Amino acid sequence: MATWLNPLGIYDQSTTQWLQGQGPSEQESKQPDIEPDREDALLKAKVEEFNRRVRENPRDTQLWMAFVAFQDEVMKSPGLYALEEGGQEKRKRSLKLILEKKLAILERAIESNQSSVDLKLAKLKLCAEFWEPPMLLKEWQKLIFLHPNNTALWQRYLLFCQSQFSTFSVSKIHSLYGKCLSTLSAVKDGSILSHPELPGTEEAMFALFLQQCHFLRQAGHAEKAVSLFQAMVDFTFFKPDSVKGLPTKGQVEFFEPFWDSGEPRAGEKGARGWRAWMHQQERGGWVVISPDEDDDDPEEDDQEIGDKTLPRWQIWLAAERARDRRHWRPWRPDKTKKQTEDDCEDPERQVLFDDIGQSLIRLCSQDLRFQLIEAFLQFLGVPAGFTPPASCLYLAMDENSIFDHGLHDEKPLTFLNLSFSGVSCVGRTDRLGCRRWARGHDREGGEFVRNVFHLVLPLFSGGERSRLCVSWLRYEIAKVIWCLHTKKKRLKSQGKNCKKLAKNLLKEPENRNNFCLWKQYAHLEWLLGNMEDARKVFDTALSIAGSGELRDREVCELSLLYAELELELELAADLRGAATARALHILTRLAENSPYGPYAGQVPAVHVLKARKAYERALQDCLGEDRVSDPPAPDSLNRLVSVVKCFMLFQYLTVGIDAAVRIYEQVFAKLKGSVSPEGPGPEAGAGARSVSSALEATTLMHTSLLRFHMRVSVYPLAPLRQALSEALKLYPGNQVLWRSYVQIQSQSHNASRTRRFFDAVARSAEPLEPWLFAIEAEKMRKRLVETVQRVDGREVHATIPETGLTHRIRALFENATRSDHGSQCPLLWRMYLNFLVSLGNKERSKGVFYKALQNCPWAKVLYMDAVEYFPDEMQEVLDLMTEKELRVRLPLEELELLLED
Repeated sequence: MATWLNPLGIYDQSTTQWLQGQGPSEQESKQPDIEPDREDALLKAKVEEFNRRVRENPRDTQLWMAFVAFQDEVMKSPGLYALEEGGQEKRKRSLKLILEKKLAILERAIESNQSSVDLKLAKLKLCAEFWEPPMLLKEWQKLIFLHPNNTALWQRYLLFCQSQFSTFSVSKIHSLYGKCLSTLSAVKDGSILSHPELPGTEEAMFALFLQQCHFLRQAGHAEKAVSLFQAMVDFTFFKPDSVKGLPTKGQVEFFEPFWDSGEPRAGEKGARGWRAWMHQQERGGWVVISPDEDDDDPEEDDQEIGDKTLPRWQIWLAAERARDRRHWRPWRPDKTKKQTEDDCEDPERQVLFDDIGQSLIRLCSQDLRFQLIEAFLQFLGVPAGFTPPASCLYLAMDENSIFDHGLHDEKPLTFLNLSFSGVSCVGRTDRLGCRRWARGHDREGGEFVRNVFHLVLPLFSGGERSRLCVSWLRYEIAKVIWCLHTKKKRLKSQGKNCKKLAKNLLKEPENRNNFCLWKQYAHLEWLLGNMEDARKVFDTALSIAGSGELRDREVCELSLLYAELELELELAADLRGAATARALHILTRLAENSPYGPYAGQVPAVHVLKARKAYERALQDCLGEDRVSDPPAPDSLNRLVSVVKCFMLFQYLTVGIDAAVRIYEQVFAKLKGSVSPEGPGPEAGAGARSVSSALEATTLMHTSLLRFHMRVSVYPLAPLRQALSEALKLYPGNQVLWRSYVQIQSQSHNASRTRRFFDAVARSAEPLEPWLFAIEAEKMRKRLVETVQRVDGREVHATIPETGLTHRIRALFENATRSDHGSQCPLLWRMYLNFLVSLGNKERSKGVFYKALQNCPWAKVLYMDAVEYFPDEMQEVLDLMTEKELRVRLPLEELELLLED
């Protein structure tokens, strides 16, 4: 209504009253308070509901946990528990109030559920906010005393002790691991009558053993870690029959004389094993054979310090890393040189029985026994395809090769995935960003790895033995790849050694029809550039195979690699037609029911049609309803994966990319129902895990094919992005998929879509990979912006400078280091420290270094990074390492003496 105060009639009533100098009526002023009152009433009703339900069901631990979580919601509501009007003071006290409220609820819950470990763990996690470390430690010790058979609790307890900087020392934690494993062994043997063995104890003990080995490796005590593996190999595979009936403790007591006898151990020359030694002792000891004279090479100690004019910190870092690389094997007196234990210059290099005895465990499961060997080989730097269990993977991650996609880009279809999941091999403490080709060890280290293979190969047969042979060949091929990229001079000799090993392995009667080995050998010839020789090897292997009609998975994989290698020659423009024709010939002959014949020209259309029918029949056979409805057998799933990959490539060559994608979609739709969105959890059965890995392998083929197609022709990015997004929601821990995703997104100008995707996956997924790759993606974008802003070395200032990127990356680091896995991941802290140093902010970088030590005080690489980034603090950092008992191989006093010489 228009008045003199409101001539246009546009003010509301309260504005008009204000212009008149009036306030709102009492009725109106109370109006806005109705909404909060309604919220309070709802919350009070919920609180009452929770109280009623926990009174009725005091044994429901999940309900108690939900009640604790609900307190966060209650505290967001203003004034529900406020004693007076002054809300400001309440907010200051809100955090303490909420913690006390949660604690009171948990104590009530524990009274009703004395045996619930989850509730007690939740209480300890809460108390960490306001209790002092000694008090917290006492509570942990009480909890472990009450539940000595709970492996998850031990794992959390070890992590807690390992990351308490104030009380941390390597020897304390090392003996704690020993106590943990010996207690669990006693539970497993039935010696602790009050506590029965829980399901999954053996697997958890093996994971804890690996966690201990990686802890020692990261703390610089590589010799102890290698000794643990050596002892476990003898204790598991070479146990004398006379001690097998004893409990673990008794077996360990019998093992001590063998360990102290000076007898060669796994990886050392002439190792025969504990059993043979025991038999010989019963007969009166070994006959001493005169030593070989050929191995008398002096150690290269003189080469430690090259250029004495460099700054002290650089000399120390180089010499420390050189000693780490050379001295990871335990020192043993060499009887041929009449050495005794007193001849060892560094006593730390000798490993006594007391250092390893408590950690020896019995492995009964054949699967775990094989995993022990794979884990040992992977630890030594052999690409055995072993990934540490999820419980200790992120603790062991300490180098950034997971982002290295050099080979991945050159060969989208056939790159050798030699990734070590970001876990360094023993003897490497390289700086961050140092390229990780598997360079292998020095001569003695290489001999150690060979001796391990010679010792363990006779222990296995069938598929397991085949996997070990393939791992050995891949280890040598990895060195060839390193030579191809770095040391071209050594390529010829390395290639020759590798071919010799491949031929020797294939000469063994049980390996004649091992098509995995034939495949690796042919791939090696191809990598060395001997394409005609490689084709002969492939053709020979396929003619040995005969006509399997897509029934033999290994023959399918062999043909697939052959076809992919031929197809990749298309990337060299002059070979387009010929490469496709050869690849098509291989895949057509695979599907035919006739012996294989070498390439002789274009494949007739009628053969292509017959082959397509054969592929369709094989696919339908593999996807039969009865197989996918139940958890299918791993063998049938492996065959399905191989058939799908070959059929996809066949359709790509004969029809086009869309036909290949349709097959993938058909299989994806069929298998996806068997996989939960979170992926198979640790408690999932073997069937669910096999379906998940089958789907993962098919997805990798699909994305590789799309990436290849984009290299050879014009094709939109959207289908590949869509495929990767779908796959990463299912497999948030797959590093190969993340590498591809980060790479294609780096070509896109739309950062917000990528950020939204990373954010969604990181919040919902358990693994740490989404955080790590989100950080890498932002760093790539930052590098791109910086190169664009520097043209020909001159600074060109952008109109809208991207300062936001720095803050975004820092925020990502902060959030990632607050996550459960991230807070104790040495790689993440190294990346954070490296990033801040690159910005030039020294004080803030130092703050992050000390924060990293609060969470990962055992990681030697963090201290070495600090010496590199803050050379002035070198003395302080080394003193800290010595105090915490981390391994310093070159003390500063010795460095001074070496420099004087």
